Amino acid sequence: MATDHQNPASKQQQPGASAFKLVIYEQENFQGRCHELTGPCNNLQEAGVEKVVWVRDRQTTRAPSCKGEQYVFEKGEYPRWDSWTNSRRSDIIAAFRPIKVDSQEHKIVLYENPSFAGKKIEIIDDDVPSFHAHGYQEKVSSVRVQSGTWVGYQYPGYRGYQYLFEKGEYKDNAEFGAQIPQIQSVRRIRDMQWHQRGAFHPVN
Repeated sequence: MATDHQNPASKQQQPGASAFKLVIYEQENFQGRCHELTGPCNNLQEAGVEKVVWVRDRQTTRAPSCKGEQYVFEKGEYPRWDSWTNSRRSDIIAAFRPIKVDSQEHKIVLYENPSFAGKKIEIIDDDVPSFHAHGYQEKVSSVRVQSGTWVGYQYPGYRGYQYLFEKGEYKDNAEFGAQIPQIQSVRRIRDMQWHQRGAFHPVN
């Protein structure tokens, strides 16, 4: 197994990012060349990574792409692609960046129509595996995050495409990376600084 600790990606560390550590592998089950990241990396190919499909995470992070699918990685090990998603458009990850988790409290409001109009569902300090079970069956076209960091899912049971919601406003579904305005479950990202349970573990 080749380890590339001198990879340019590791040189992109920024002040305050010392707690961020991510090890990525080019083959499943942590095989092949590995690369250690200690800060955000906007282009893994430019950093010398040919293909990223398996991850060991030491801190909360995500693989963002304005034009592609997002994946949220919390502290833990991800030996295979299907350990972090059950829905994908591609088997390539292009970039990583840390997620801001700076609040103990969590509040999110999801709206039926763009620009925060129409019916809404408000969630405070809770994970919701099914909006339908709470009587909300409408689409989600815009979102306000008043506190905390959240992950929205296309389908109930935390399945389908993932959408990251950090504190702020998302006026339409394009702003949170969704091709269609459909979210049917959400959960909080909880840091072990405030929540002893720490990372979310899906039930198979």
